[in-house]
Amino acid sequence: MLEIEVKACAGHQQVKQLLSAMGAVFTGVQHHCDTYFNAPHRDFADTDEALRIRSVNGRSVLTYKGRKLDTISKTREELETEVDGGNTRSILLALGFSESGIVRKTREIFRFENMTICLDRVEGLGEFIEVEISAQYANESDIDIHRKRIFSFLENFGIGEEDSIRTSYLEMVLEQGEDK
Repeated sequence: MLEIEVKACAGHQQVKQLLSAMGAVFTGVQHHCDTYFNAPHRDFADTDEALRIRSVNGRSVLTYKGRKLDTISKTREELETEVDGGNTRSILLALGFSESGIVRKTREIFRFENMTICLDRVEGLGEFIEVEISAQYANESDIDIHRKRIFSFLENFGIGEEDSIRTSYLEMVLEQGEDK
C-alpha cells in the first residue's frame, strides 16, 4: 500500500467547522500509543524508515514505513499487520531491536471523497492535520496528481505547500526532549 500524505500544524476548531461545511464525514476518535523501534543492523533515522507498534482501543498493529518518496510530502510505502502488541514488542527486543520512543495522540478522523483527514492532538507537541490518500499501486505521475489534490484541498484551510511538515511526530518528540 502506498500512502500519499501531507501534514501541517492546524488549529482544530476552525478546521472542524470548515470540514463540516464541506460535507466531510466524521468517522470517530482514536487514542493512539505508538511505540517506535530501531533495527540493530541499520539506523532507521538515517534510512528514513519507521517501524512501530500502534495500540488503539486494545488492538495493536505493527507498521513498517518505507523511505519517503519525494521532498514535499510524506509519501511512502506502508505495510501493516494486526499483532499481539506485548508479544511483538518482546520478539523485537529479543531480536536486538530497541525502542526509539513513544508518541501519544488523540486522532479525530474524517472522510472526504477519497481522502482521510486526521486531526491529531499530539501529547507535548500540539495540533496537526494530516490528509492522506491510499493507493494500491501508483506511479510517479499518480503520486503527483494525488499530492496536488491534497494540497488543493488544504488550501481551504489556508495551508499551502510551504506549510507541509515532513518531520515525523517521533522526530518532533525526540527533538523536544533534546531541547530540555
